[in-house]
Amino acid sequence: MRATEKESLYNNLDKMSTQELLININKEDQKVAFAVERVIDSIQSLVDDIVVRMNNGGRLFYVGAGTSGRLGVVDASECPPTFGVSHDMIIGLMAGGDGAMRKAVEFAEDDTNEGWKDLLACHIDKNDVVIGIAASGTTPYVIGALEKCKKENILTGSITCNPGSPLSTIPNHPIVVEVGPEFITGSTRMKSGTAQKLVLNMISTSVMIKLGRVKGNRMVDMQLTNDKLVDRGIRMVVKELEIDYKIAKELLLKAGSVRAAIEEYQKS
Repeated sequence: MRATEKESLYNNLDKMSTQELLININKEDQKVAFAVERVIDSIQSLVDDIVVRMNNGGRLFYVGAGTSGRLGVVDASECPPTFGVSHDMIIGLMAGGDGAMRKAVEFAEDDTNEGWKDLLACHIDKNDVVIGIAASGTTPYVIGALEKCKKENILTGSITCNPGSPLSTIPNHPIVVEVGPEFITGSTRMKSGTAQKLVLNMISTSVMIKLGRVKGNRMVDMQLTNDKLVDRGIRMVVKELEIDYKIAKELLLKAGSVRAAIEEYQKS
């Protein structure tokens, strides 16, 4: 039996009080971070290879279905506003297309050819990296994409929670986070989804830092898309340059980013 399908450690959930449900869900969630900790070496080797490829102009693709696909799309979509990179630098693809983000597309994940077709539509090449995401490790959409990437000598990684699954045997860098049975038997949107989100955060954040998109501990290339972020940017400039808030604001709005504002001021 797949690890992701094992019987829950809890029974009679429908008879538990609200507090019992919350306490037990939280108890299971606490196991996830420790499971991720055990695979840090695997994550590190993947991150280091991604950085090499992206320094040479490559892109990063996430390929998934259902919850796993949504998590990949979310992580990819958060990188441009957070780190100021282009929208085609990290790309999330999911079975059923963008419409599947909101509504499940029946049987979309069962076609072994669609994942590769979606990658071809993005003009995938050997400089790129593809990470397949599937809690069960058996999703045909993801497996088919990675198998084809392997034949084309495209670097691949995977994130799964099921040891010994097909998805853990195909890629160059398999990441298998063993979180144990879900609170609701087989509901991989819970602990498995949390584990995948944590790993995706670690990958994209580490890659962006290694690519120089963070200075110290600050998002100096973030997009100034609302008043909160503008204020945050101003305060970064104030702290870095030790100048007045009003001057920092004028400088930031003119330069368009924290990094540019700091560099422009230091040149003057």
